[in-house]
This record gives sequence, C-alpha cells and structure tokens, in this order.
Amino acid sequence: MVLFNDWSARDIQGWEYVPLGPFLGKNFASSISCWVVTLDALEPFRTSGPVQEPKVLPYLEYEGDKHLDVALEVLIKPEGKDEVSVCKSNFKHMYWNMNQQLAHHTVNGCNIRCGDMMGSGTISGPNEGEYGSMLEISWKGTKPFKMPDGSERKFIHDGDTVIMRGYTEKEGVRIGFGEVSTKVLPAK
Repeated sequence: MVLFNDWSARDIQGWEYVPLGPFLGKNFASSISCWVVTLDALEPFRTSGPVQEPKVLPYLEYEGDKHLDVALEVLIKPEGKDEVSVCKSNFKHMYWNMNQQLAHHTVNGCNIRCGDMMGSGTISGPNEGEYGSMLEISWKGTKPFKMPDGSERKFIHDGDTVIMRGYTEKEGVRIGFGEVSTKVLPAK
C-alpha cells in the first residue's frame, strides 16, 4: 500500500457525475508516496469496519477484521507559509474494505493484473475534521476553511502544496507510509 492522491477537479467532476460519472474530473493527475508497505506488514493492524446497512450482496459478505487502522492527515501549505492541517481521518472508516472493492471490481469480468493500482476512494470519517476532500470540508464551498493567516479555502488555490501523511501504530510498533506532497501550479 501507498498513500495515493488521485486529484479531482470537483467542478468538472460535479458536472460530469450525472449522468455519466466522473471522467475528465479524475484523469489529469495522481501522486503517490515513496514508501510501499506490504499487506503482510499491516496484518497486526487489522480492525473491524463500520456496520454495512443495508445488507450487502452475498459476494461482498465477509468475516473477520478486514479493515486497516491507518491514521491519515491532510495538510495545505500555501506558498511561502507554514503547513496547516485540514483533515485527520483513518482508513478504518472506509465503508467498503479492500477485499470488497476488489471483489466488486472483478464481478463483471474485469481483469486484474500484477502491478495494477487501485485507489480506495476519498477517506472521510464520520465527524467534522475527518472529511477527506475540500468539497466535504467546506460543505460544497458554503463553509470556507479558515487558515491561521485569516485567508480561507473553499478549494485548493494555485501555489498551494497538498501534503498527505499516514502511519499505523499499535503496541509500540509504528509503520509509516511517509508522505505524498504535490504543489498546485497555475494553468498555462
């Protein structure tokens, strides 16, 4: 596993979403962290996930702890200023665990090959401060995020660097995912 930021142009994605689903709003950039953490290393950090209601289809049912307890933080660093934490969440909040996502992806015959990369989707927790995208954090732009310098963010600005960090920790053992950091440049 790695930290993965599959950047979204939410204004384009919002327009595309109905009736087609996101396409051009998701296909322009992706960033990953430099550390690769094996699933074997993460076995001790398995945990239960959220209750799934309504009941899932039989091919998505599972037993045991299939979610992973991975703490995540997203920060914005405006150009020439200090970084500001905008979200702290956890991978264990994902409604669909990785096993279910893989099963669902392949149920219609889609081939999965060694080396394919799959993203989990936006990782948001149930509480304010745990929302995983600026669209959620700012309530679709109606509730701007206040920065320490008095400025506000409804969405990412040109010159902002978005930083994602993650780690898992239990009984004195900590495994880090490093960070993924990407600066948003103005359009040409």
